[in-house]
Amino acid sequence: MNKVYPDAASALAGIVKDGQLLAVGGFGLCGIPEALIDALQATGVKNLTVISNNAGVDGFGLGKLLNTRQIKRMISSYVGENKEFERQYLAGELELEFTPQGTLAEKLRAGGAGIPAFFTKTGVGTIVAEGKETREFDGETYVMERALFPEVALVKAWKADKSGNLIFRRTARNFNPAAAMAGKLTVVEVEEIVETGSIDPDSVHLPGIYVHRIVHNPNPEKRIEKRTITEKAGA
Repeated sequence: MNKVYPDAASALAGIVKDGQLLAVGGFGLCGIPEALIDALQATGVKNLTVISNNAGVDGFGLGKLLNTRQIKRMISSYVGENKEFERQYLAGELELEFTPQGTLAEKLRAGGAGIPAFFTKTGVGTIVAEGKETREFDGETYVMERALFPEVALVKAWKADKSGNLIFRRTARNFNPAAAMAGKLTVVEVEEIVETGSIDPDSVHLPGIYVHRIVHNPNPEKRIEKRTITEKAGA
């Protein structure tokens, strides 16, 4: 089975459609699948529900799909750094399910493990728990959270072999492994592709069984979300 596709557009062909539930890896702009997001925008699919920690920044990453109004609903833990995200939400143009960051990661991990739900203390007594089942364990109250099962996951890794075994690069790993495991069909964008068997099994971060399609993007932009520069004294 050949998992390597010539470009992002062909990798998404036939698998994305209006109204889908998608997971997109990354944290801020770190570890986002840039080429796959651009290809998703180019398909013109709309009314998407997107699971992602946040939605990039204005005009980059998932922010591009907000600008073209292709996203109907976000399941996220952070809205900052994206003024259009904030504007659409406050104007009632974008649905938003705010989810504590650790809970969001666990909802994806549980989905990848085939666990339909789990209990957590996070959010008990707040609006996060409204409408959800609660239960007592050892005298403590927990809220039940449902797992997430995205139809398609778009993720970014540093290196893949042709069987889809992945290596992530430092903090760019973030939500990517969990999103990849949860996706019913996972497409990964990588900077380097090597022959199957050339990666030491002990170095594999995510086994290829979770990966269905691979796209090579050797030169991603890797835009910096916020640059902070300290001026030299006397400059």
